[in-house]
This record gives sequence, C-alpha cells and structure tokens, in this order.
Amino acid sequence: MAALSVANLERRLADHPSAWRLTGVILAKVAYSALFGILILTALILTRLIWQEDWPLARYDALVIFAVVTQTLFIWRGLETWEEAKVILIFHITGTVMEIFKLAQGSWDYPDQGILEIGGVPLFSGFMYASVGSFIARAIRIFHIQFAPYPAFWMTYLLALAIYVNFYTHHYTYDIRWVLFAATLILFWRTRIWFYPATKPFAIRLPIGALLSAWLLWVAENIGTFTRTWTYETQGDTGLVDISKFGSWYLLLFVAFVTVTLVVRDAMHPRPIQPGAREI
Repeated sequence: MAALSVANLERRLADHPSAWRLTGVILAKVAYSALFGILILTALILTRLIWQEDWPLARYDALVIFAVVTQTLFIWRGLETWEEAKVILIFHITGTVMEIFKLAQGSWDYPDQGILEIGGVPLFSGFMYASVGSFIARAIRIFHIQFAPYPAFWMTYLLALAIYVNFYTHHYTYDIRWVLFAATLILFWRTRIWFYPATKPFAIRLPIGALLSAWLLWVAENIGTFTRTWTYETQGDTGLVDISKFGSWYLLLFVAFVTVTLVVRDAMHPRPIQPGAREI
C-alpha cells in the first residue's frame, strides 16, 4: 500500500476525478493543514479524561510540554518550515499578550493551576493562537493557495492593527467591531482564495472562507470549555460559548492572516488570476 501523502492524494484525484473524491481530498488537506490544532484539541480532551489532581505534574503544565514537543517535531520532520515557524511565533506572542490582558479583565478564566504560566495565563494558551497561524501558513503551502486580487498591503496592516487594538480598547470605550466587520468586506470582498486540490483550481471569496474558519474555531472554543480548560461566565444554560465569540474569531482570523503575509508574500497578487476557475 502506497504511503498516504499530499502528493498521493493529488495523484489519485487526477486519475479518478469525481465529486466525492474531490470532497475527500479537500477535507483531508484541510485536516492535514490543521494538524497542529487537531493534536492540541485532542490533548485537551484526553488530559481532561485521565488527569488526576494528585498527580505531580499539573494538567496545564503537561499541555505546555505537549505543545512544545509537538511544535519541535513538526519543524524537525519538515511538517512546518522555518518561515511558517516565524509566523507562528509572532502570533504566539501577540496571542499570549492578549490572553494576559483579557484574563485581567475577567473575560474568561482558567479554573486549574500550573507552574508554566505568565500573569495567570498558562503558556499552552499561546499555542492555541499559534495553531491558527499554523493552519493558515500550512494551508497556503498544501493547497498551493493564491490570493487575488489582493488589496494594498498597507491597508491590510491598518485593518489588522485596528482589529487587534479594538480587542483591548473596547473595555474602556466604544466597541467598533461592526465597523471592522464592514471594513473586512470592503477591503477583501473582491479577493478570492484560489486553491488547488489537485491541478484544477477552485476559488472562494476570502470573507466567506474566514466565516467558515471562524465557525470551526468557535467549535474548538466549545471543546475547550467542555473540557474545562477555560471557562466563560456568559455560557448560559446550554453550556455553549456565546455566539459573539464567533464574531471575535472572524476578526482575529484577519489578524492572523495579515500576520502570515509578513512572511508569505508570493501568494498575494494585485490582479485577478485563473479566470476559468470554478468558484464555490
């Protein structure tokens, strides 16, 4: 049996094209792109099921060690490039800083304790943000993604900065998230994500791709709260994370995406490409 790889998936799709096979290849590539995040979520579930309070190593500290080892293995085995690792590090730092601030504001809480933490924030939380950057960077490479027509970089940087700053300032002044939602549509609505499951290109508008990704992240948030890795006071009787977090993740995805463009520039094109591609 041939070893399963991205190249094998692409060859099989080219040899036997069908809607079911295309869907399977896309889902397999998405899962492979999100592998780091999937492993972290799996660790959250397993540690919640098996961890005992009297064990010498705290659950949060075990999650930090697991995340560091996983990240190291990814780079060592070539699952992530050094360029991608730079992006992940930047998002790890910005995510951890925001976690420290949000925790101090009471936006959420970490019910357990550990040694490996800063300002009450366990260090594995930064890897949760890093997994978002990892997914974007890996998906660009694995799907051979191109973004076009892409707006001027300075505009995208201003938008990302405004989104990031608003996560802080809305605690003290007006929350301008609705303005920021509109800004993402104005700036990126024409931009298509051109991706290649095999040789034939497909396209989806970037804001729609961000909405789908935000929904997956909202699901991941619920996994985090159901395993009591972190908790919100606003979850209510259903136990589900407030739907407003869906919007927060949508905006944060643009911060992560623009952060990726600091390193990955070749995928951004100012003019449309592949006019014959099928749009979904």
